[in-house]
Amino acid sequence: MTPKVGNIVIDCADLDAMAAFWGRLLGMKTTAASDDWLDLEPLGAGGPILSFQRVPEGKKGKNRIHLDLDVPDVHAAGERAESLGATPAGGPMGDPESPFRVWRDPEGNEFCFVTAS
Repeated sequence: MTPKVGNIVIDCADLDAMAAFWGRLLGMKTTAASDDWLDLEPLGAGGPILSFQRVPEGKKGKNRIHLDLDVPDVHAAGERAESLGATPAGGPMGDPESPFRVWRDPEGNEFCFVTAS
């Protein structure tokens, strides 16, 4: 039997802040919450759930896995993300006609805006 990804889980210290940031960024609502866990809506029809898990330790080092978010305009998406609390992790990279850019959420987790094809 082939497994299906049910959740993508991001460790964090502040569930409410992370849910607010990611919920506003992706236009998703909270569907379940407890003291140490919070779920947003599924990522697309039948997609995995984006979840947040409260952990005691802070983030150390670069993520080994991250989300690539397809957007029509990397620059505009970055400006919006920054207004929500994200910080850039560097400048635009890749093909100037189809750039991508790495960002950090409010707790330092990396994600990328990628030019949608």
